[in-house]
Amino acid sequence: MADNARAKRLADLIREVVAQKLQRGIKDPRLGSHVTITDTRVTGDLREATVFYTVYGDDEERAAAAAGLESAKGVLRSEVGRAAGVKFTPTLTFVADALPDNARAIEDLLDRARASDAKVREASAGADFAGGADPYRKPEDADEETSAETAEGAAQTAEGAGQDKDGDASR
Repeated sequence: MADNARAKRLADLIREVVAQKLQRGIKDPRLGSHVTITDTRVTGDLREATVFYTVYGDDEERAAAAAGLESAKGVLRSEVGRAAGVKFTPTLTFVADALPDNARAIEDLLDRARASDAKVREASAGADFAGGADPYRKPEDADEETSAETAEGAAQTAEGAGQDKDGDASR
């Protein structure tokens, strides 16, 4: 089993070699300048490599690029073997990278959230609060209630002072 650092170095080398070969060495019109190699991952035993790519264009161009990469797989693997100098050249698997699609979906969700926020802002313009501007009691209101409760409690205490436990008036 190879160490992770070696697998990472080989993955970086494969990404560079495949990108350069696609740019300069392969004459397939399906693999024009709209194919970009985004990432490469190599298994721990250095036997298989997954190459992630993106294609800028519509679905038809993506399908054509996938077919072009499959047909150029042997040439690309040979070039990787020459550049890497390893005992066994890893097999290449090309996978369309989902990152641009995910980014587009996130952008659409953010646009919908912005539009919804704008609608809420428009609806709330000029609206009043449901419980008034300040739904909390003010300190001066609390002082008035406290003094009223204190006076009421004092009156009850004065009345109760003249009676004993049984409710009879004391002598």
